[in-house]
Amino acid sequence: MAEYSGVDLCSNYRASLPTENVTNQSPRKVIVNKEDALKNLKDLIIAEDNPDITKREDDFLLRFLHARKMNVTDSYQLLCNYFLYRKRNKELFDNMTTEDPLIKQALYDGFPGVLSQKDRKGRCVLVFFCNNWDQVNYPLEVIYRSLLLSLELLISDVQNQLNGFVIIVDWTDMSLRQVTSLTPKTLRLMVEGLQDCFPARFKGIHFINQPWYIDPIIGILKAFLKEKTKKKIYVHGNNMSTLHDHVSIDILPAELGGEGPPYSPTPWAHTVIQS
Repeated sequence: MAEYSGVDLCSNYRASLPTENVTNQSPRKVIVNKEDALKNLKDLIIAEDNPDITKREDDFLLRFLHARKMNVTDSYQLLCNYFLYRKRNKELFDNMTTEDPLIKQALYDGFPGVLSQKDRKGRCVLVFFCNNWDQVNYPLEVIYRSLLLSLELLISDVQNQLNGFVIIVDWTDMSLRQVTSLTPKTLRLMVEGLQDCFPARFKGIHFINQPWYIDPIIGILKAFLKEKTKKKIYVHGNNMSTLHDHVSIDILPAELGGEGPPYSPTPWAHTVIQS
């Protein structure tokens, strides 16, 4: 299976987030013992005295340590980015709850969908069936808010912190009109937030059944990604068998060539709404 080699169509939209200066932390410190790593991260937070870091509970800080494999310096940087991103994008996080009727609608439309079973590596699988999106009723930003809300709930599970996530995007019947609503500004905002500012490990992103006019969107996305992340993107076209090389059919719904029934977004929507 060949990785998509997209053309950089959007060089003027490079995502950038300034990094915080971490004093007395060179070279990067990696600690295997969880308790020691947590203590060192707390000590670093106190030493740096960053007023933006408003949550310091152990369970919360461990999310960042797990996301950066116990590298204290990188975990602190991710923690700073997490709060800085929220500070810079307050409108994105205002009323980011299921009390927002648009977020609730996005969840019931399957944005995101979460499979009930993990893959064989213990990774949580998120699915997006793009043709379910009614861009007239809510914009891409609402889908992103719904995704962030779901991810916050999912990473409360330590196994998800450790094993990470796989994302499958099915572009079947995605109209050209819908595609025009995928603006570079919002795509950049999403990539920046998930790649550099959120404590989760994204192990693979799979695109299937994409029409020709999705190629520029993939090119834009790749323009914002780090080289390491680009290597995790797979574009399968109509070849389901290559998708199944990565995610086994026993956990996939029928729409993705799996052995399960058609995907229903209702159970996950209920989980988020009732949380």
